Amino acid sequence: MIGRLLPVILFVLLGILLAVGLKIADRKTEIPSPLIGKMIPEFSLPVLGQEDVIVTHEDLIGEPFLLNVWASWCVTCRVEHPFIEALAASGQLKVIGLNYRDEEADALAWLQHFGNPYAMNIADLPGRTAIDLGVYAAPESFLVDPAGRIVFKQIGAVTPEVIEEEILPRVREMRSSKP
Repeated sequence: MIGRLLPVILFVLLGILLAVGLKIADRKTEIPSPLIGKMIPEFSLPVLGQEDVIVTHEDLIGEPFLLNVWASWCVTCRVEHPFIEALAASGQLKVIGLNYRDEEADALAWLQHFGNPYAMNIADLPGRTAIDLGVYAAPESFLVDPAGRIVFKQIGAVTPEVIEEEILPRVREMRSSKP
């Protein structure tokens, strides 16, 4: 009798374990970045499509910006792109693209097809700058204050909720605390 019930009991226990796991995974989780509060890493990279134009981390300092790590091969980047476009079009925050480990022709074709919301697109073909930022995978975004300090990191797609609840309140705070 117990031999027949054992598979049923194991199945029920496995179902309970799965339900608990899904419940835990459904909670908002945030992976802390060791770079929060630290300066954006040093880099010197070309502008996408303009290999002779080099941008450094120092060129970006002076006003808050969102550094959005994206790639043409990134499916989730397509999902977040309309929200990045809306944020950039709102004029509330400058958005800088960091094209991650992408072929230039593919990246430029992607921007031609989906639109280019970026004030500037930096090409990180080797991925070294993304590694220095602690990027797990595209898309990821970093809110950087006028001094060049990272104040927020979004792993995964930027959504309207992330913009309204995380990014814009921090931007308003930066602007209101200006001397």
